[in-house]
Amino acid sequence: MNVAIIGFGVVGSGAYDTIRDGKTDLTVKKILDLAIRPGYEDVMTTDYNEILTDPTIAVVAESIGGLHPARELVLSALNAGKHVVTANKLLMATCYRELMEAAAYNGVVIRFTPSAGGGIPWLSSLRRTARAGSINKIEGILNGTTNFILDKMARENADFAETLAEAQALGYAEKDPSSDIDGLDVRYKVALSCNVATGLTASPEFIPAFGIRHIRKCDFEWMQKQGKTCKLLGNYRLNPDGTVALFVQPAVLRTDTLFASVQKNFNLVSLQGDRVGELSFYGQGAGKDPTGFALVQDMLDISEHSPEGTYEYKPAVVDNTKAVFAYYVRTPDGAVTVTEAMSVADMTAYAATLPAQTFIAAIYE
Repeated sequence: MNVAIIGFGVVGSGAYDTIRDGKTDLTVKKILDLAIRPGYEDVMTTDYNEILTDPTIAVVAESIGGLHPARELVLSALNAGKHVVTANKLLMATCYRELMEAAAYNGVVIRFTPSAGGGIPWLSSLRRTARAGSINKIEGILNGTTNFILDKMARENADFAETLAEAQALGYAEKDPSSDIDGLDVRYKVALSCNVATGLTASPEFIPAFGIRHIRKCDFEWMQKQGKTCKLLGNYRLNPDGTVALFVQPAVLRTDTLFASVQKNFNLVSLQGDRVGELSFYGQGAGKDPTGFALVQDMLDISEHSPEGTYEYKPAVVDNTKAVFAYYVRTPDGAVTVTEAMSVADMTAYAATLPAQTFIAAIYE
């Protein structure tokens, strides 16, 4: 099967290398980039129409990232009757309904397994589990950058600013790390996990996210005295009435828990199903080879199964009043409060009244 790759950065080149070196029936017919690189003259192009009008290209792999022009390029591919695979969590979480409907209308599919979990077979496993049962709960470390920061601060009593700078130097964090440290990256992944688990469509703007931007050494000192540590967790819970609780928050965890043991930039995400019980998935959540490999797996799924696109839009109703925690709250002056049990919805409202640079974490028992 012939495929085309849009963008030849980390993910695109990772997918290309996997296809070139692997044992698959896939062939990269075209690579679209801003300029043709030496050594790739026979396969690279700067003209997207060469891909759209080539009837032999069955799948387009979008790997440029961001919202624009990724949205326009993906829509053009779907409307041209080509399947699409992507690792773009921002695109999929923001434009989920539009892209899924476009795929269904044109009788093709769009797959996005690498967009949450990178190389971990998270979304594919979640999809398989949801086919024959109900997913009641999802919790996970879904961002390697924040886990690297929190792990290093906990183990080495390191400062947040210098640990963030190290993460940037190692290529784990972007120059502007806001998406990671403010929990936005995990929010997109929670939305997509909800979509796959339920068949509904969750809008990221309705998912509250407390990040780790304001965590400091003193917070870890308090937690360590309690025999606990901190991780940033994405959360999904199915409420009895069919609504869903969706939220992102730092979690104060006992050090003997599975999540607390996850080190460096690794991810760990778990689901709880009514038929299968608890399943956990661990591994590298990002990187050239893991993410490129996952993108190729989506291509192979299309090649082997030739699925038809079907999609019926139903919005997810987010209700965070039933998810309840006690919260650790540390204000900029160093004052620490542990709240009584309160809902995520109430804490979201309360947090808006607190001083800037306040750090908030839920206490998980």
